Amino acid sequence: MLPDLKLVIRLQDIDNRLADLAREIATLPKHIAEIEKKLLSHERKLEADRAALIANQKERKKCEGDIQVQEQKISKLKDQMLQAKTNEVYRAFQNEIDFCQKEIRKAEDRILELMGESEPLDKNVKAAEAALKAEKAEVEKEKQQVRERTAEDQKSAAGLNVERSAIVAGIAPAHYQQYEKVRKARRGIGVAEALDGRCGVCQIQMRPQFFQELRKGEKFMQCESCLRILYYNPPVKVEDLTGEPAPAARE
Repeated sequence: MLPDLKLVIRLQDIDNRLADLAREIATLPKHIAEIEKKLLSHERKLEADRAALIANQKERKKCEGDIQVQEQKISKLKDQMLQAKTNEVYRAFQNEIDFCQKEIRKAEDRILELMGESEPLDKNVKAAEAALKAEKAEVEKEKQQVRERTAEDQKSAAGLNVERSAIVAGIAPAHYQQYEKVRKARRGIGVAEALDGRCGVCQIQMRPQFFQELRKGEKFMQCESCLRILYYNPPVKVEDLTGEPAPAARE
């Protein structure tokens, strides 16, 4: 195989890895944004539950205050009833007392309703606070992992770029330009292996004469369909794998 072809094959491997690293580096912040968005929605839900619980408690206090006010009114009305001169005046005071007592019962019923509503709200708030605390810790852990992974990816990319520059310097400019032109035109893939007489990427069958020339490995050749630079890896012989001659065929 031509030395430049070997270098171009390695260059393709590096470019594939660099593309993978670039995608991962770009994806990691999106992952963090998604989990932070989810965390924010949970925080807002907790805030809403807290607000509902506070409103519940305020209304209960208001009802308790209303009861106290009505009880004070009843006490004053009873004192005034003792001074009533006529039955009509007495009944008027009694009607006012009855009205105050109805208001007290309404407030007491409402307090019972609010107590029934506050219990699940209080449980929800406490559970949400505990869950949110754990979720925040997990988010911070993931963010740290992302920072570490991004740093590792950037370090790997820097090393690959150094190796890439060295390889490019060792390739004939014409061959490198040929590779770059095809790679950019073919979604990042400028090299393809010939497999079973076909281009390993576009799968187009090669002409027999073309394939024979490719197998010789004496020149740069491009797929007649997709124009990718082709290379051929001959099958590995048994003796190459074991270090021993292949067994003779039986007659």
